[in-house]
Amino acid sequence: MDRKNNDWKKRDGVVYSTSSDFEYQYDSDDSAETLSPAEQNLKVMLDKKARGGKQVTLISGFVGSEEDLKELGKLLKSKCGVGGSAKDGEILIQGDHREKILQILLKEGYRAKKAGG
Repeated sequence: MDRKNNDWKKRDGVVYSTSSDFEYQYDSDDSAETLSPAEQNLKVMLDKKARGGKQVTLISGFVGSEEDLKELGKLLKSKCGVGGSAKDGEILIQGDHREKILQILLKEGYRAKKAGG
């Protein structure tokens, strides 16, 4: 086992095998096929749970690779002039920018709608 690549960390759930010819099948890290903007179903909502009372605009429902998600997050952060993050299929933008983000997404060709209260 080559520990330099930290492959042993990705073996969730396997502790020990008595089989002499056992080879663990790693989850493929192949990035998901990114849907075109017209096929995306994005939801824009305001969230302030577990954030110390601070508001963030949450964009969820993105289907595609992590790189494309981060690229969209970078575009939204720069257009709003604020910070944020993009990971696990969600984009967080600091502050309440629901209307502005909704307009940007629609202009870029995404199918987006407001969700929540």
